[in-house]
Amino acid sequence: MGKTPLIPHALLGAPGQLSISPGVISGGHVFLTGMTGSAADGSMPYDPELQFRNAFSKIAEVLKEANQGLETVVEMTTYHVDMRKHFDLFDRVRLEVLPAPYPAWTAVEVAGLRREGALVEIRAIAHLSE
Repeated sequence: MGKTPLIPHALLGAPGQLSISPGVISGGHVFLTGMTGSAADGSMPYDPELQFRNAFSKIAEVLKEANQGLETVVEMTTYHVDMRKHFDLFDRVRLEVLPAPYPAWTAVEVAGLRREGALVEIRAIAHLSE
């Protein structure tokens, strides 16, 4: 089983710095690296809603490299800092950006994330559609 890295132009900086692929196609699926809500310039917005939208936008950019959309996401795990404070807002954004049928989902509260100021990191798996 081979693997094909997915590195969207908009995310070119991070892979080189971190030695990762934002996404990898393997075995009929796209496996996505966990995405935080940093802005295109790398800064971390203070606004939680903007962070959540940015994270989903980055997932969409990676999927677009594989000619896929957010509707192909079949599973996601979200890691939240201060989850109870921001969960309802995150869930509202999730329901706006992910179409039904919704993916399987596990939400985990964590003490912190690698990126300073990040409130969420979203890891996802998508199925390659025809």
